[in-house]
Amino acid sequence: MAIRSLIINPGSTSTKIGVFDDEKQVFDKTLRHTTEEIAQFDHIVDQMNFRKNIIIDALKENNVDIKSFDVIVGRGGMLKPIEGGTYAVTDELCADLKVGVQGEHASNLGGLLAREIGDSIGVPSYIVDPVVVDEMEPVARISGVPEIERVSIFHALNAKAMARRYAAETGRKYTDINVIVVHMGGGVSVSAHKNGRVIDVFNAFDGDGAFSPERAGGLPSGALVKLCFESGRTEKEVKKMIVGNGGFNAYLGTNDARDVDKMCLAGDEKAILVRNAFIYQLAKNIGAMSAVLEGKVDQIILTGGIAYDKYVTAEITKKVSFIAPVKIYAGEDELLALAQGALRVMNGEEKVKEY
Repeated sequence: MAIRSLIINPGSTSTKIGVFDDEKQVFDKTLRHTTEEIAQFDHIVDQMNFRKNIIIDALKENNVDIKSFDVIVGRGGMLKPIEGGTYAVTDELCADLKVGVQGEHASNLGGLLAREIGDSIGVPSYIVDPVVVDEMEPVARISGVPEIERVSIFHALNAKAMARRYAAETGRKYTDINVIVVHMGGGVSVSAHKNGRVIDVFNAFDGDGAFSPERAGGLPSGALVKLCFESGRTEKEVKKMIVGNGGFNAYLGTNDARDVDKMCLAGDEKAILVRNAFIYQLAKNIGAMSAVLEGKVDQIILTGGIAYDKYVTAEITKKVSFIAPVKIYAGEDELLALAQGALRVMNGEEKVKEY
């Protein structure tokens, strides 16, 4: 009999839900939240009951019996660094999601909502491969300044799901392959996967690796220090410049790669240069990760929304195919990835992890 799961993926202004029977999606819906609705809450965690009621109402409206679920799975949030896998939503995990030990983020609600709904119907609740997955080798943490350590914050859920997908398609296990996964969305990340562990990553969240549609990526540190002290900007303004207003946004006034493609097709020389720089920097990151894997790379995987852009993927492939073959999995399927994480535990393929 199929295992039925409810998947919950909260975003800043929406909550995506999906219903799966094993790996077959039988229902999905994106529940939108207006700015006014969100603004009434001082903190993200305060939104929990509001979002839970909307989820339950949506299931009722679509004749989905809440008592039919065997497991509830939420998107993991800004927890302490943990290794990849499927985690039971324990009291300790909930406490850290409520506090936001690495920051407030809508994804913190995923585990809390899963636990609340799971407990109400007497079924387990899990999170899978949150953004704070950290499997980096000690040598990868050294930055050059003892007070600053390189950290692992990246698109772990999609990156690991695409690596597993490639392994399955080639008749192997995730633990048997070495791959480089390039996630290209609003943020980008380039991760080195060795035998089932992400041993290093350019996370590009707040100052590492290639720039992205809205993030600045790695910046020359001396120039950044000078800007901080001489420009008159506040700390908040500098952070916004790096995360949110960086990358494509800073150069071209848009964070939509499709707009950038239109500019390039129209002959906009600046847009062409910036897009080529984006490709150039990603190729450099891939090259660096190939060195991390000592040249033993089975596949380079391009994924995320920008992987739909044939020019970008073709140019990256041209630059890096000497390292390994390139596979394109355009877009992302985070709801399925969350369902698969629960299934691996429910079917006994993996042991559930404790936070």
